[in-house]
Amino acid sequence: MRIGIFSDIHSNQEALRAVIANFELNPCDRYVCLGDVVGYGADPDPCCTMVRNFAHKTILGNHDAAVCGRMNYAYYYDAARNALDWHAELLSKENMEWLRKLPYIEVDEDHDLAFCHGSPISMQDFDYVFSIEQANQLVEHYDDLAQVTFIGHSHLTKSFALTWEGAEDVSAPVIHVKADRKYIVTVGSVGQPRDYDNRSCCAVFDTETARLEYIRLDYEVEAAAKKIFDSRLASNFGKRLFLGI
Repeated sequence: MRIGIFSDIHSNQEALRAVIANFELNPCDRYVCLGDVVGYGADPDPCCTMVRNFAHKTILGNHDAAVCGRMNYAYYYDAARNALDWHAELLSKENMEWLRKLPYIEVDEDHDLAFCHGSPISMQDFDYVFSIEQANQLVEHYDDLAQVTFIGHSHLTKSFALTWEGAEDVSAPVIHVKADRKYIVTVGSVGQPRDYDNRSCCAVFDTETARLEYIRLDYEVEAAAKKIFDSRLASNFGKRLFLGI
């Protein structure tokens, strides 16, 4: 089975359209969104509708939780908080209710896979896993982890293999999953990459070959940024789209 996995759209409709178009040309058997459909960008409601109609499963992200009242985001910096306040005004009643019902994790027991937004431990805290130190903190939970846990949140493509001895950074454009290890795989960001590659990012995992491949896609960055510049959002959210940071 081929699983198309994507995350962190952040209200970037142009980037999301590019990802969906790619999957329509190169179909998978199943599609999973790892959350943060909203936040930062100019099109929260259209993006929610598109993900609802396309993904078989969608996981709750921290920005999703914030905008629908499932977490307190008073500690977010002003620009991010203001974006979420505005997005709450823009979301339809149906899309707001959809966000309120999203799960923190989805588990595929048949293939020993898990899908969540941040760290699979204490998922409500939305902890990051993008450094070797953070990955090593998961080793003590080794027995509780799926063989592969797919996450988003950091907007990076950092991935780690775990054994009882510790974590190893295995980040690469293609990852081959070995049976004697467990993996934390970050799938990148559709709408706001932060790894100095401004192209939209998603991934495909083949359960038969145990192979994950990242896919980078060009999209209409200028159009997405202009919408931000013309809105009440912070202009920095648009500028960073050109830089991939």
